[in-house]
Amino acid sequence: MKIKLFILGLGATALSMIGCDDDLNLVGSSIQPDSDKIAVFTDTFSMSASTVKVDSIFAKSVTGLLGQIYDPLYGNLKSDYICQFYCPENFKFSHTPINGVIDSVDLRITYYSSIGDTLTPMRVQVYNVDKPLNKNYYTNMNPADYTNMQTSLGMQTYTAYDVTVSDSIRGITNTDDANYYVPHVSVRLTKSIGQNFYNETVNNPNSFKNQENFNKFFPGLYITTTFGSGNILNVSNTTFSMYYKYTATVKGSAGQDSSYIAQGVERFNTTKEVIQLNHIANSGLETILQPNNEYTYLKTPAGVFTKLTIPATEIIKIVNGRIINNMPLTLKAMPQENWKYALAPPTNLLLIPEDSIKTFFENRSIENNVTSFLSSDYNASSRQYSFSNISSILKNQIDKAPDKDLHLLVVPVERVKGSYSSYYNNSNSYYTISLNHYLSPSGVKLRKDTESMKIQVVSSKYNK
Repeated sequence: MKIKLFILGLGATALSMIGCDDDLNLVGSSIQPDSDKIAVFTDTFSMSASTVKVDSIFAKSVTGLLGQIYDPLYGNLKSDYICQFYCPENFKFSHTPINGVIDSVDLRITYYSSIGDTLTPMRVQVYNVDKPLNKNYYTNMNPADYTNMQTSLGMQTYTAYDVTVSDSIRGITNTDDANYYVPHVSVRLTKSIGQNFYNETVNNPNSFKNQENFNKFFPGLYITTTFGSGNILNVSNTTFSMYYKYTATVKGSAGQDSSYIAQGVERFNTTKEVIQLNHIANSGLETILQPNNEYTYLKTPAGVFTKLTIPATEIIKIVNGRIINNMPLTLKAMPQENWKYALAPPTNLLLIPEDSIKTFFENRSIENNVTSFLSSDYNASSRQYSFSNISSILKNQIDKAPDKDLHLLVVPVERVKGSYSSYYNNSNSYYTISLNHYLSPSGVKLRKDTESMKIQVVSSKYNK
């Protein structure tokens, strides 16, 4: 039996949690002896739902967000990040710069998409990190704990849609084409930082012996925006580059060497082997945190979650002695707001006990369909998220804490999928490789009227 639950609103006041026995059905009565007949029950209960503020989320990632946006309903979101760079062991410059001089240094911020107005002017600013980074991957970290923001290494004004790039270049899809365009923002940095790099390789090569020594010499960079609002970049990679000239030689046809001036470059990238700390700040959440009887809210990243309370104690009284077979759940969303650049709903939701969220993401867990459940992809036509059967979490509650109600968080997540082909029906099936907090800006209202807060439990028992 398929059951639908619609959560609509915000509000911490619990709805009445009263169970009622519905029709009792006999299954297979025509072929089973009386002693083997199974009674099937469908009992309906009422849940409650509220919106809860999220102080921070676990975001161990080489991707990040850069920029600031404002939404009339979901408030303001600003995001930036601190990153280290990967250094190969015993790094040396590939060539010797002429006169030991570094010509220029830049930082390339590569992004795969953006949220908001792609033509709004923004300004990125880069600062040096002067303290060692901690492996604290929560988004409420304070950049001021790691960097002195009195001196900037460089800045650049940009728009997410680079108007200097022609449409013909954007249309190139062959990644091997020399003109293939990857969206990015380049920031020219002070040349002295590159000169210090080269001098260190000459005077103290031990600084490049391993990653630990390199991090002490160069703890990283803080990348933020100091002007503009209306756009956030989904950053895929950050590259630190130093450019210089060197003398190259080539053998001539007569066997004689000739020299020429060549351009050299040394690059350092963010990778999973080093630390990236994402800083996310939400403000203006007061409206969606006000209790109401219509909706709860989800806002990402690190904004608000929806909290469900399932009346486990009442359910246990009603279904005592029966086998719990099914407890499906459907969350129904309201239409997206109709203003320009309105936030879109997240793709997937995770249902998890309130006290388990920290360890779940820190341990890189995936749904186990016992204490954590992943929704189907958001259905834009019906505006629904569906969980096929969450009865296992009720059974777990009965075993471990039958005297307490069940408190669950609805958490937007990004699902990385794998697939395999089915031999029998010639189709692909998908499985979860990893689950992470949903880092892209999103927002959705979930309904919580009385009808939508109903949840049904299907149970059964053998007749005596």
